Amino acid sequence: MPKAHGKRGRKKFDYRLDRKKLRRKARRKGAPRITCEQIRNAWDDSKSVARNLAEMGLAIDPNKTLPIQQAKMMETEVDPTQPGVVIRKPYVLEGLLAEASLPEKSSRGISSDMVEYVHYMISNHGKNYKAMARDEKNYYQDTPKQIKRKIELYQHYHPEDFSALSASCEHGEIEQKLST
Repeated sequence: MPKAHGKRGRKKFDYRLDRKKLRRKARRKGAPRITCEQIRNAWDDSKSVARNLAEMGLAIDPNKTLPIQQAKMMETEVDPTQPGVVIRKPYVLEGLLAEASLPEKSSRGISSDMVEYVHYMISNHGKNYKAMARDEKNYYQDTPKQIKRKIELYQHYHPEDFSALSASCEHGEIEQKLST
């Protein structure tokens, strides 16, 4: 049976590689990416996870910070703040609280392409869904009911724009009827 040729030869040291940089790179790659910007900026790689979080005023184990109250624990009071913990990086907590107090941005909505599509269809065809289905810009070959659903979706997310668009289309239809 043939042998693997790459494994037989003697090992040679590669002087071109910087082992220190490779070790650092492997450690960075192996460590998880911290998604929270405030925590990532304040993180110190030379310290442990527990020490980093304690300096920021965060808890590593929420069960120890806020224990589950049972019948036995209700008799004795538990102080959630630990006297030995000193918060050295309060700006992290302030940043997290500021970020948490911001109103949540709505992730639901419709794409800009769909907005353009609806604008085009309503401005050219009004409420004639069959004509919209036959239009050459109907790239996805939507049926009249599918187009109607897309317009209703647009109306739901952009009611002011839709009312202005429909009013301008109705005004344009009246002008067309008067001119003929």
